[in-house]
Amino acid sequence: MKKTIKKILFSMLFVKKEFRFMGLKNYLLYSLFQKVFRINSQVPWPVHWSSVVSSYKNIKYNNEITPLGYSPSSYIQATNGIIVGSNVIHAAGLTIITSNHEMNDFTRHTKNRPVTIGDNCWIGANVTILPEVELGNHVIVAAGSVVTKSFNENNIVIGGVPAKVLKKIEPYHGNHYFIQNKYIANNVILDKD
Repeated sequence: MKKTIKKILFSMLFVKKEFRFMGLKNYLLYSLFQKVFRINSQVPWPVHWSSVVSSYKNIKYNNEITPLGYSPSSYIQATNGIIVGSNVIHAAGLTIITSNHEMNDFTRHTKNRPVTIGDNCWIGANVTILPEVELGNHVIVAAGSVVTKSFNENNIVIGGVPAKVLKKIEPYHGNHYFIQNKYIANNVILDKD
């Protein structure tokens, strides 16, 4: 009975299939802040009202969307681009910085390679990822870590300030956390309907 009521409510509210993972209450709450109060309104995926996503068009996704900024208190600065693999999850307080200020002119940003996050990665709470970092497939980043360099090796846990390899783990064999996203076509984010 409860499942039937939820299906009816979802269909009545035209919740996109891609975002049903967040539940009706969260979808309505996020929509209120994004569509009515216009907080992060330019971003075509759900973003928490306490998060900031800048230069969202420079974020490229593989396969399904992993909504960067969905978790509270995230700061996603994609000036030089972010490439996100498939099945990536992150906790609250994620900070991704893709560009620093120029040393001799603080009004300009540095040109860097994009930050790249591989498939099946889990990024813990309050993690900071700095410019040009590349994470391999199935990399778990421990909470509170500051990732200052690339970790291209697959199947590892990293952590610390600065981050270092803590241990090797088995390859990922679980299910994908998010549903296929229709906002992505040929690795380009499409605008909202």
